[in-house]
Amino acid sequence: MSNKLPIKTPNAPQAIGPYSQAIKKDSLVFMSGQIPLVPGATELIGTDLAEQTHQVFKNLQSVAEASGGGLNDIVKLTIYLTDLSAFAIVNEIMASYFIEPYPARATIEVSALPKSALVEVEAILAL
Repeated sequence: MSNKLPIKTPNAPQAIGPYSQAIKKDSLVFMSGQIPLVPGATELIGTDLAEQTHQVFKNLQSVAEASGGGLNDIVKLTIYLTDLSAFAIVNEIMASYFIEPYPARATIEVSALPKSALVEVEAILAL
């Protein structure tokens, strides 16, 4: 018997495939990657990396809250960028959403992301 609990909120974009916004297992929450979709919409917000990054962190915040936590409960982030030279912009924006100690993190450059997004972020929370 599985005790995986799916997390779903209308305050973040709905899954665009066969996956959950997040899964809670015991005190851990595994959040699916968020791209810069506005909740309730199917199109990306803007074409600017900074604007897209802000939307991604807002989406993560909504899913974290739906799981009973918040951004500062995130212990691990994985950031996917289509252009790693934008690393400094993402760092600056991330610092405005988190307090120390910051989560562990990996940042990876990829050739493409869903819907041609410039950034995607997935997270693990510990509640």
